[in-house]
Amino acid sequence: MSDVNPIPDGYPTICPGISCAGAAQALEFYTAIFGATERMRMQSPDGTVMHSELLVGDSVLMVGDPVPEMGFLDPKAVGGSPVNLMVYVPDADAAFAAALDAGAAEIAPMTDQFYGDRSGAFEDPWGHRWTVATHIEDVAPEEMERRMAAMMDAAG
Repeated sequence: MSDVNPIPDGYPTICPGISCAGAAQALEFYTAIFGATERMRMQSPDGTVMHSELLVGDSVLMVGDPVPEMGFLDPKAVGGSPVNLMVYVPDADAAFAAALDAGAAEIAPMTDQFYGDRSGAFEDPWGHRWTVATHIEDVAPEEMERRMAAMMDAAG
């Protein structure tokens, strides 16, 4: 039996990896919007990012330029992304506004949600869909259920 930890120190169990045509610019965007820290980058001789890792809070986001021959495609190459990445930040309104100012497109405006978060959604310039949220209220399960029912009734 090996003494090597099967999950390396400093890595969560799930580490999403995303492809961005222009990964170097995407790394700057994610660092600015989410307060991420770039902890490593491997570049190819032509300057494309083969692999990088951002620390976003206690999570690791891996980012690289597309590698079509390996099936690593960005959302724009496949007609959009069915995936939404959710990020909790200290100030979702500020992160949302900064993302839009940096070229992201609004999907859903910032709104106080029935379950206790304030959130909004955007598509970044590389086609990835994000929800930014700040938890603003602890809501008991019974109250959350009541609020959801009221919201569904109002929606008709």
